Amino acid sequence: MRWLSDAVCPCGAGGDFIPESIDFAPHTMAHRSLTLVLGLALGTLTTFTALPAAAQAPAADYPTQGVTLLVPFPTGGITDSIARLVAQELGTAWGKPVVVDNRAGASGTIGATAVARAPKDGHTALFTITTHVQMPALRRALPYDAVKDFAAVSQIGMSTSALVVTPDFPATTLKELVTVLKAEPGKHAYGSTGVATTSHIYGELFKKEAGVDMPHAPYKGAAPMVTDLLGGHIRVAVLDTGTALPYLQSGKLRALAALGTRRSEALPQVPTFQQAGYAGFEPYAWIGLFLPAGTPQARIDKMSTTVAAIIAKPDIQKKMREMNIEPVGSTAAEFSVVLREDAQTWKQVIDRTGIRVED
Repeated sequence: MRWLSDAVCPCGAGGDFIPESIDFAPHTMAHRSLTLVLGLALGTLTTFTALPAAAQAPAADYPTQGVTLLVPFPTGGITDSIARLVAQELGTAWGKPVVVDNRAGASGTIGATAVARAPKDGHTALFTITTHVQMPALRRALPYDAVKDFAAVSQIGMSTSALVVTPDFPATTLKELVTVLKAEPGKHAYGSTGVATTSHIYGELFKKEAGVDMPHAPYKGAAPMVTDLLGGHIRVAVLDTGTALPYLQSGKLRALAALGTRRSEALPQVPTFQQAGYAGFEPYAWIGLFLPAGTPQARIDKMSTTVAAIIAKPDIQKKMREMNIEPVGSTAAEFSVVLREDAQTWKQVIDRTGIRVED
């Protein structure tokens, strides 16, 4: 009897499967038929008893091979840097190689698609940012469901941003900025780190809420935007606090309002948008870790527990804070709640701005 493929052969290899307990030299048609029936029965039994064991392997046996943390953005950024910190620590804790695989493109959807379609065995994870729950509201169609097709493992950390201006801009508060923008509609463009990024979303939300005409100037990341800010080519921007901090401290930039529900520890003197009278600017940007939905819960929990222990290490917390990422290291259950709530929150915010990304 020949199995159709390796995938259905219970012996784990292609070719003929011959049960050792059966005499395969029959002399009659009846004997041959009995042999065939017994072979099929044994093969079927082996297949059905083997599959549940593989799917429900004890967490103690996980990982059974190298693990890949897929980062859907280029190398060198904050997300990539923190992924490599976590990967190194995971490799040490598990005694297995843990590598970072950068698959940039399409605002993170290329990498997310790869993980959604990966084997549900816990050996391929998605290490990504808030973009993951923003994209469903920004694009008409995605090849995956950002919530249902992923199992939340841990919220690694959170980051903050602020609306900044150059020191020569005639505004020291958000109220004064609105006054200037209304007096000179269309004159002052604001910079963002790219189309459909968090900075773009918040910039457009501010325009809607304040009722101002402020053109959008998208950049390919924070570095070129800062260059133009310092060069005087633009005078307003929404910028992550980690990048902005040294320029704020040196007086080369001025922060007018911070995003989030509370004042940034790095910028305690800067009011939040909420404190300045604007609602909707509360959601934080985060870095999170996911596995494909359907991964055994024991493996999800083991990865979550190990990652939380890593994030709790003082040296890891110090390194993350130096990149202006507030360490979290949540449980899988806690991050599942954040995932579902943020998907709805960002949809409401994005729908108010009207931003869409062409497929």
